[in-house]
Amino acid sequence: MTPIKLHNTRTRTKEDFVPIDPDNVRMYVCGPTVYDRAHLGNARPVVVFDVLYRLLRYVYGAEHVTYVRNFTDVDDKINATALSRKQAGAEGSLEQLVQERSDETIGWYLQDMGALGALEPEEMPRATQYIAQMVAMIEDLIAKGHAYAAEGHVLFAVDTWKEDYGKLSGRSVDDMIAGARVEVAPYKKNPMDFVLWKPSTDDLPGWESPWGRGRPGWHIECSAMSYELLGDSFDIHGGGNDLMFPHHENEIAQSKCAHPEGQFANVWLHNEMLQVEGKKMSKSLGNFFTVHDLLEQGVPGEVIRFVFLQTHYRKPMDWTEKKAREAEATLRKWRALTAGIEPAASAAPSVVGALADDLNTAGAIAELHRLAANGDAAELLAGAQILGLLSSEMGAWAETGAVDLASHAAILANARVDAMKSKDFSEVDRLKAAYIAAGLEVRMSKDAVELVPGAGFDAAKLEDV
Repeated sequence: MTPIKLHNTRTRTKEDFVPIDPDNVRMYVCGPTVYDRAHLGNARPVVVFDVLYRLLRYVYGAEHVTYVRNFTDVDDKINATALSRKQAGAEGSLEQLVQERSDETIGWYLQDMGALGALEPEEMPRATQYIAQMVAMIEDLIAKGHAYAAEGHVLFAVDTWKEDYGKLSGRSVDDMIAGARVEVAPYKKNPMDFVLWKPSTDDLPGWESPWGRGRPGWHIECSAMSYELLGDSFDIHGGGNDLMFPHHENEIAQSKCAHPEGQFANVWLHNEMLQVEGKKMSKSLGNFFTVHDLLEQGVPGEVIRFVFLQTHYRKPMDWTEKKAREAEATLRKWRALTAGIEPAASAAPSVVGALADDLNTAGAIAELHRLAANGDAAELLAGAQILGLLSSEMGAWAETGAVDLASHAAILANARVDAMKSKDFSEVDRLKAAYIAAGLEVRMSKDAVELVPGAGFDAAKLEDV
């Protein structure tokens, strides 16, 4: 069995991954708040943890891995979006519009992430499906002295977990108070205490509870869902590093106080953020776009995935148009090389070894380049598919349709033969220019002519050649 090493945020070291139960490897990843389409930065953790999911399935067997990724479908942003629709004249109650918006956005999310080649997790719980479990966990925290009710709210008492609070992010409580933008409220005993339950108005989504009609705080949602689906101890918890504090820190506090017999998550993984052309993605800079935007512009999902995987997950990733063009050209070459063949029975050890070394996707891609250069098409295909690349369902974008490139290559080869006799190479030059303009790479050796689709290949431009 391939040994896997992962960088554990909690210990700040790269450790041997030893699952609690090799027959039931369990991973939880924080999913989206479903108020709008996923932007490019939202997609990075999806791709990162999809690769880890694929690796775990490869090493331990697909039937021995459980992946949970949640949907937060109760949130102020969702409510605000529904309220805007209501004010614009949409029919139905505000609660119905919230439900419609959540359903719509979840559908978009799954469609867009599927276009990037992400496998769907075994479990995709919605927060609203686990309200009863959240209420029960909050009641338990109050009974154990870790939470208190105040003015319709329930808050977690950080002082009761002060010794360990902050260990994941490496901060002390005093440092967090000094540096954090904490909500000042008269009912808080400590400014760092965070909300487990809060009141809800009659027109907004809400549920009856011992503390009145209300809804859960964000952090308790993941704690309740992970406990119900994975138990009090599981193997891996992942997400973007922007969630480390306060979300993940608060998850640990409430989960370990509610279930002190468990370890919660043994390994914590966090991916770095994404930039666009060297700058932070923002609407004010005009470089903010969703995954759907790119797909609509004609950027294949497989190309987006390939660009992501060229950078290690713990390093900031820079999306550039140049990288996208180069990724498309590479994928076209690899798809041409592997067309019509079956993958090797197992992936090359060098590819698996790179991935097993803390998800070194850049190293794995370097190995794929080596296999392609050596003409090892079957091994290239097997290795690429562990990364979620070169699958048949992802390849429609690279198909050349009814264009017979072999015939075009023969036309160019014959033109070259004629030119060698007449010493007039104008027709050869015309053909080469036309093929290059169509997005083909023209490879001419002494004995052969080959046309290979490159980035931006447009078969329609060959019609008049």
